[in-house]
Amino acid sequence: MRKALNAPEALPGRAPTAILMAALAPVLLAGCGSTVLLTPSDHETVLANHTIEAPDPGERGPHEVSFLYYGSGTDRTRAEYRDSVTIVTDTVDASRIINLGGAAEEREKYWGFGPDAFPLNGRVWYPEGDGPFPLVLIVHGNHNPSNPSDPGYEYLGELLASRGMIGVSLDMNFVNSLHPRENDVRGWLFLRHLDAWKGFHEDPDSPFHDKVDWERIALIGHSRGGEAVGHAAAFNRLTHYPDDGSVRFDFDYDIRALVAIAPVDGQYRPMDRFVPVEDVSYLVFHGSHDGDVTAFHGLRQYDRVALSPGSRHIRSAVYVYRANHGQWNEVWGARDRGPRSARILDLDHLLAPEDQRRFAEVYISAFLEYVLREDDRYLPFLRDHRTGGDWLPPTMYITRLRTGDFRPLADFSEDVDLTTGTAPGVRLRADSMATWREGELLLRSRNNIDGSASQQIQALHLGWNNRLSGEDTPALGPPARFHLRLPETLAAEWGVSADSRLEITLGGDRTTPGPRTPPEDDEEDEATEPGAAVDPEEGPDEPSGADTAEAEDGSTGDPVGSRDSDGEDEALDLTIEVEDAAGVVASVSLSRYGAIRRPLEISIMRRRDLEPEMFANQWEQILQDYSIPFADFIDEAPDLDPTTLREIRLVFDRTEAGSVVVGEIGIDVEG
Repeated sequence: MRKALNAPEALPGRAPTAILMAALAPVLLAGCGSTVLLTPSDHETVLANHTIEAPDPGERGPHEVSFLYYGSGTDRTRAEYRDSVTIVTDTVDASRIINLGGAAEEREKYWGFGPDAFPLNGRVWYPEGDGPFPLVLIVHGNHNPSNPSDPGYEYLGELLASRGMIGVSLDMNFVNSLHPRENDVRGWLFLRHLDAWKGFHEDPDSPFHDKVDWERIALIGHSRGGEAVGHAAAFNRLTHYPDDGSVRFDFDYDIRALVAIAPVDGQYRPMDRFVPVEDVSYLVFHGSHDGDVTAFHGLRQYDRVALSPGSRHIRSAVYVYRANHGQWNEVWGARDRGPRSARILDLDHLLAPEDQRRFAEVYISAFLEYVLREDDRYLPFLRDHRTGGDWLPPTMYITRLRTGDFRPLADFSEDVDLTTGTAPGVRLRADSMATWREGELLLRSRNNIDGSASQQIQALHLGWNNRLSGEDTPALGPPARFHLRLPETLAAEWGVSADSRLEITLGGDRTTPGPRTPPEDDEEDEATEPGAAVDPEEGPDEPSGADTAEAEDGSTGDPVGSRDSDGEDEALDLTIEVEDAAGVVASVSLSRYGAIRRPLEISIMRRRDLEPEMFANQWEQILQDYSIPFADFIDEAPDLDPTTLREIRLVFDRTEAGSVVVGEIGIDVEG
């Protein structure tokens, strides 16, 4: 049976007291006459070292919490917004933002209003006290309108209010089921609710008079609402609606933070373009066992978020193993495909709903504390989730983080030249690699709007086998290496220092090349010498005699990974080396900064035979960010001078054979 091993774990700057290499096997679990493939959790190792010195962000804060409704006061279908409102709001005219077409008459008959009179309804959890308090608006996604979604975020509203923020769950059930033309109106309605809150704040008779901190606003959206937060942020800066210039916008609120929970992507694309999001902090998370949005489409928006150099904004992404789509909302629950989900989806092996929502509480609260409250104690957790292991439910997480201080050396997307990096003058080369190519990263399933399975980024694919073929006993050649050569003055120009961090985005792959051919004794390739230049006219190095072990079916390599002497997969690990202009070299193990996992097994259907019909793979290639302080390299080599950094090397000396995918290599200059 295939096995996936833990990498040795320690927190940055701390050597592990013991190297834990417990074997983890994807196992078949019985359920209702069917079987489900799961990778057993490595959380007992990965989450074992809680080191962050900050209060648990998922625990209730010190504030007493009060609650009220605001709304039209005339709502036909929602009694709470008809009979229980404390603040009566005006309706808004969305008729030039959304066209109901042939459904207009039927929908108006059901709701009692049309797009020219959309209500502004919300349920509010707010802290007792003088304020002013940050304002956080939350909106649901698509769901059966007769089973309203807005009550499902009470757990978040209560938590945020107890921690001194105003939490508001917005009613947009009346735009549900308008696929695919509703996410722009959701974004617009976010901003019209902010207009209403401006009135609450300024009204001396309002319970929120002078209670809102207008420099600290956050928007949270789930599913289609998760896409809409980006539209709201874009519309907030525009003067006209992109699809109709006669519709003027005049918003300009200080929206600092966006949170997207299992979002869709690209359902609204003005002029067939993705809506730009820039200079706002962004958090997105997604469950591996999402039965509705069946791939991490929010990663595409994550990569499109632009952060100005030196800004305080961050973007963060988290992949949560065994989480589904609906359990982020207390109303939706486990049935991602409607009432018959129990017959179709495997619900037995999902995270417990309270665990899934506990994750949302911890991550959203920590993110907002950092972004809205500027509490820097939570940045180490957002950068490395292992630091807050005691806070997190027992499952596996793959995490990403970028700050405005990040500078890319190579993101493998700028051209078709394998030997050039992203930053001017950065040169790339490979020694003794069996695989060296750049290519598109794919999602598990296609986007149902644009039909694309692309993650919309390119990545570097590296495969190696240090074993030599033709030997009676196992023999190893020199380890395969991948080099990034920096221009002489780049590190100094960027301000790289001992406080900076080397950032690597990487994940294990599922293939392993065969042993390579031993080199001739009298043959030596000077291009394999550390620091040797590569002539761009010559193109990439050859795989140095690697044997790809072509199978009878034409495939190459071992699809289940490198095996040890017991036939089990080896844990993936590699060494990261840096070298300065004086030739001082320092190295660390990459696994010291996070588990290096092969893609996690995913099976969401009760009938295993349906999986191949629906999905190309029973896994998804989600890459992990590894953040290595240059101070750790200096601990290993005190004479190292990061200001003259000349070369970074990935040395494949800790696992005999395997493959990895590298998304990005760069430097967070401020650390």
